[in-house]
Amino acid sequence: MREANITVSRARRALREVRPNTPAELHGWIRAVLGFVIPTRPVMDGHSAPFDYLVHSFFEHSPGPRDAVVWANRGGGKTQLGAITTLLDLLFKPGIQIRILGGSMDQSARMYGYLREFLERDEFQGLVTGKLRQHGVRLSNGSAVELLCQSERSVRGHRVQKLRCDEVELFQSEVWQAAQLVTRSSWCGDVFVRGAIECLSTMHRPFGLMSELTGETSDAAGEPVRRVFKWGLIDVLQRCPPERSCDGCALHSSCLGRAKRTIGHITIEDAIQQRARTGDGTWDAEMLCRRPSRCDAVYPAFEWSRHVIEFHGARDDGLWVGGMDFGYRSPTVVLWGCVDEHNVLWITDEYLARERTIEQHLAFIRDAGRPTLAWIGIDPAGLQYHEHMGTNTATLLRRAGLAPKVRRMRVADGIESVRARLSPADGRTRLLIDPRCVNLIEALERYHYPPDQPDAENPVKDGPDHAADALRYLVTNLDRPGRSVAARGY
Repeated sequence: MREANITVSRARRALREVRPNTPAELHGWIRAVLGFVIPTRPVMDGHSAPFDYLVHSFFEHSPGPRDAVVWANRGGGKTQLGAITTLLDLLFKPGIQIRILGGSMDQSARMYGYLREFLERDEFQGLVTGKLRQHGVRLSNGSAVELLCQSERSVRGHRVQKLRCDEVELFQSEVWQAAQLVTRSSWCGDVFVRGAIECLSTMHRPFGLMSELTGETSDAAGEPVRRVFKWGLIDVLQRCPPERSCDGCALHSSCLGRAKRTIGHITIEDAIQQRARTGDGTWDAEMLCRRPSRCDAVYPAFEWSRHVIEFHGARDDGLWVGGMDFGYRSPTVVLWGCVDEHNVLWITDEYLARERTIEQHLAFIRDAGRPTLAWIGIDPAGLQYHEHMGTNTATLLRRAGLAPKVRRMRVADGIESVRARLSPADGRTRLLIDPRCVNLIEALERYHYPPDQPDAENPVKDGPDHAADALRYLVTNLDRPGRSVAARGY
């Protein structure tokens, strides 16, 4: 047995220096040297095979942009694949500089941990200069990799060919922005390596960073921004034995028998056990990669297919009302709504602007050519007297002919009023939104409670709340009438 192991190690040592020149050779090299069989064909429609990402990352002449996003399920092997392609770069692109940046230092260390395990094997002995350090390693050919922590200071100042970002969904926005400027292209041996950022993550949140990265497919000129590789649990399942029946299988609604031809690494038994522990929302989001989880959403009933419909009514139809949320650095938002004869509220248009005075907002609203509003629901804070203005915002709106209305009530009660229109007990939706209202639609999908406080009374105020607040002021004054602002103001 020991002699056999020595023979295998020698064979792998000999192969380690043979650079793959085709995808087939690359697949064979990974199988022979590392012992991994990577799926080369996707199983689910619209998905990629994990091997597609390795081909793109290793072969610098691959078509399309060099930046890439890997959207994969939890346990789908993305971190280990990141370690494999890092090893390949270090071996066959002499002098290449790579940095690993994770959503946390622990996450960065996971990818580097896989890489260290490879380099500690007998077949890779003699390649490392010095010792395998805790946060980085340098090879005798000049290639090097280092770990970065999740901070702007750690990221800034680097000039490297490859930046691999693991669990990018957990990144701080400032760190992500700082990371955009760290790459540069360079000759590494006889290979010209174009600077690239590769992001690997599960998608957790609607309109989070991963949603932004996978949705931003082209720039202003129509050129692709980044390659997107996506796979889910079914794509990386071990092959289901032919004697196992699909009837009654807990995975059948997700698998539909496709696992009979897979070659992945996750066992059927583990997948069935995970399915039994998991709700539909988390399963679809984190294992099948169908859509982000909305378990902490304020309005989980909101759906594009149900609530976003183009408005074809006329200016004279129904009752025209509005909602407004004030801001300066944060945006001021105004919504236009029409209540039809069936008591359905149509949000037909929106206005959103930052760093403008109330007078500038009013000037735009008056000249916008939109229907005249019978009244506009506002934040009760608009009744507060401003010492320097000598009046309050509500009075300024009244003087501009906008007939402001206010209703003091808890945020939670106002949210329930909006939910009652989105998903009433009788099943007939009484709130529809025109597709042009992109900010409101995004707000309804992103507006959420603290992830670690699912029973919190008030949502997080991190951006999407402004358009959602404007809608809440409109609905609460429509369905639970508030008072109009008196002529003398407050």
